[in-house]
Amino acid sequence: MYIKTFINQHIFKTKVLTEPKDIILGMMGKKFTKDFDALLFVMNTTRPSFWMKNCIVSLDIIFIENNIITKIHYNCPPCKSVNDNCQMYKGNGSLIIEMPGGTCKKLNIKKGDNVDFLK
Repeated sequence: MYIKTFINQHIFKTKVLTEPKDIILGMMGKKFTKDFDALLFVMNTTRPSFWMKNCIVSLDIIFIENNIITKIHYNCPPCKSVNDNCQMYKGNGSLIIEMPGGTCKKLNIKKGDNVDFLK
């Protein structure tokens, strides 16, 4: 399923992930395409953590609770090797958006900004 995500005056075509197997895989081995420019993870916890194992692009990871950005991890690098100790990225919120690394700084998206969604 795809939705539109609005942050400030910016609109992102967002792929929604709700199934555990899809959430686990996230952006592993993928790049953003013309089909979507952000992923929305709908979690069953408000204190999730993410890692970049097997990702091939850097990501901005945005944690959202009550439609407000509570935390952003900027330009998180891929964890390329099986032997790497992949860093964990934590925050508060049951909704998490991943988008290409550098997007938040480029568009001045920050903690406290409002996020809206439209099907």
